[in-house]
Amino acid sequence: MAGPVQSIERAAAILRLLAGGPRRLGLGEVASSLGLAKGTAHGILRTLQHVDFVEQDAATGKYQLGAALLHLGTSYLDVNELRSRSINWADALAARSGEAVRLGTPLEGQVLVVHHVFRPDDTLQTLDVGALLPLHASSLGKVLLAYGSAPTGPLLEAGLESYTRHTLILPEDLSRALGEIREFGWGAEVQEMVMGEAGIAAPIRGHGGLVVGAIGLSGPIERICDAKIRPQPALITLLREAARAISRDLGASRW
Repeated sequence: MAGPVQSIERAAAILRLLAGGPRRLGLGEVASSLGLAKGTAHGILRTLQHVDFVEQDAATGKYQLGAALLHLGTSYLDVNELRSRSINWADALAARSGEAVRLGTPLEGQVLVVHHVFRPDDTLQTLDVGALLPLHASSLGKVLLAYGSAPTGPLLEAGLESYTRHTLILPEDLSRALGEIREFGWGAEVQEMVMGEAGIAAPIRGHGGLVVGAIGLSGPIERICDAKIRPQPALITLLREAARAISRDLGASRW
């Protein structure tokens, strides 16, 4: 059996590096970050630029991801059944709740946001589609962990990273939280990933009742939670209704 092609592995590493940060990177930064010779890195970047996977800023000479990758990512999301079956329900949930809605699925030990509906007001918001969230510090992730859509073993072996003083970093605390999610049918995170922000999420089930994703509401803590810093019951009800509706569309018989 033929082994992996090194040039493709290096190209993939460069794309992941450029995707992992908010700023453009220069040739030297790319080469040093990946342990590549500048000539090697430049050749790969030039090839990626030729197929529009990478763009080079004319003023600074630095590189960023290109428009062709956005098209590929959008094509993936368009054929993703979870997203296509959820769009209308997610839009309706945002309108009824007045909060931002995100759909997530597990990907390589994290949560991939496959759809994001902005909060229906005129505040400045950033599109999260394609973003990766931590499993243990997001409501979407905890729901996926609770129902076995994402394994807890590798997460615990690597250690639970702390994002704020509220992040669950002890295995027993996370285990307790996952048990509560299975008991009540929804999960929450309150300032566990970002101070001042909170989120709630519920499982989306497919054929056979298996959890295939999660849908969640997120926003400032004062909007998601009540005066006692508990998620508002009215939002939980709206969220669970949307999750059940999507599950029915995906063929989950229990709904």
